[in-house]
Amino acid sequence: MQSYLSLIGRILIAALFLRAGINHAINFVGTQQAIASQGLPAAGLLAILTVIVLITGSLGVLIGYKAHIGAWLLIGFLIPTTIVFHLSDPTQFFKNLGLIGGLLMVVAYGPGPISLAATRTPER
Repeated sequence: MQSYLSLIGRILIAALFLRAGINHAINFVGTQQAIASQGLPAAGLLAILTVIVLITGSLGVLIGYKAHIGAWLLIGFLIPTTIVFHLSDPTQFFKNLGLIGGLLMVVAYGPGPISLAATRTPER
């Protein structure tokens, strides 16, 4: 049962970030404008990095290959995003803290036995 719970947890947490990454890519101009509205420099570059980090990080967590790297990417995205965009909104702030906690669990315990990492043989 634990194997399946780990898989379901990864799917659920990755879905949120994958959807956000796709939405930011589709509405790229809006993403740039939101970043620029906070007074951040190089909004275009930050928007590109946002899409890349959200999609690659979520795919790593989702499929369970290099999941710890994907989780760290998403944590690295969440910390500044939470500070810049959500510090004044307690609901979003605590949601993001919960997401960071879930991602830290992936870092600490790995993706679990139902993952791409588990199907690979260790390199020698």
